[in-house]
Amino acid sequence: MTAAQKFTITKTDVLEWSEDTLAAPPADHVQIRHDAIGVNYIDIYHRTGFVALPLPSGIGVEGAGVLEAVGSGVTGFAAGDRVAYVGGPPGAYATVRNIPAGRVVKLPKNVSSEIAAALIFKGLTVEYLMRRLYAVKAGETVLWHAIAGGVGTIACQWLKHIGATVIGTVSSEDKVAVARANGCDHVIVSKGTEFVQQVKDITGGKLLPVVYDSIGKDTFMGSLDCLAPRGMMVSFGYASGQPPMVDTGWLTARGSLFLTRPSIAHYTAKREELDAAAAAFFEILASGKLKQTPPKKYALRDAMKAHQDMQSRATTGSVILTP
Repeated sequence: MTAAQKFTITKTDVLEWSEDTLAAPPADHVQIRHDAIGVNYIDIYHRTGFVALPLPSGIGVEGAGVLEAVGSGVTGFAAGDRVAYVGGPPGAYATVRNIPAGRVVKLPKNVSSEIAAALIFKGLTVEYLMRRLYAVKAGETVLWHAIAGGVGTIACQWLKHIGATVIGTVSSEDKVAVARANGCDHVIVSKGTEFVQQVKDITGGKLLPVVYDSIGKDTFMGSLDCLAPRGMMVSFGYASGQPPMVDTGWLTARGSLFLTRPSIAHYTAKREELDAAAAAFFEILASGKLKQTPPKKYALRDAMKAHQDMQSRATTGSVILTP
């Protein structure tokens, strides 16, 4: 048995801190002692009940640290390995936890636990969104909302690396410099759908093959209006709330558009997919093509403060918790 401290969602919007003992990892699981824990919008969705979980529940889906033990049936991992993980049952907001070995990847020597916890979920999200869900090509122009956020900063630099032109939206003037420093070609300070005309001006009315929208309600309809016929609308987050119910006629009227609401779980479900995605991300990270500012740190006990700052869009880049 191992001593553990953790947060649990006991009821909607309530995080409860507790100290407990953790059993040895069961079959096909590993036990990880966290050095750092990633904070993501899905955690806020879980806490608020926007994405419902059976309660009580753990919270947090991303972390990095050192393996303390491995359960029976686990191959390829041993106690002492430095690892990171994405997905699996929520429960990352803890000093130590058990997690299915199928969600864990080994960390290269040149990637710290803090960088891994800050970036691996976001990096693997960007990887599948721009390389596999829609394979962005050199010379294409894309729109990415919240380009100064944690996912957006990685996406912008990766897109520039492959030769794409990036139009990005930000919520305030103070984030413009962040977007430009990451290579964003056209930065739009926008609320609501006022970005649509600016996109049309930038493209000369040709519009776009793909839009990546993590904002949701405030930008959804405008994002559709930025797409060229047969364009792809990638709705992968609801920071401003859930979009309106989709009338498929909207898609036809705007040029036979495609609409998808993807999840990283479905794009890393197979071990080989997870390993390939992690390898691609670690490769570009090691190349120096992704310039990252140090993540904003909060103590694990201050997780609610981290959530509040993210919800108010007071943060840029990545946010982590440290035990």
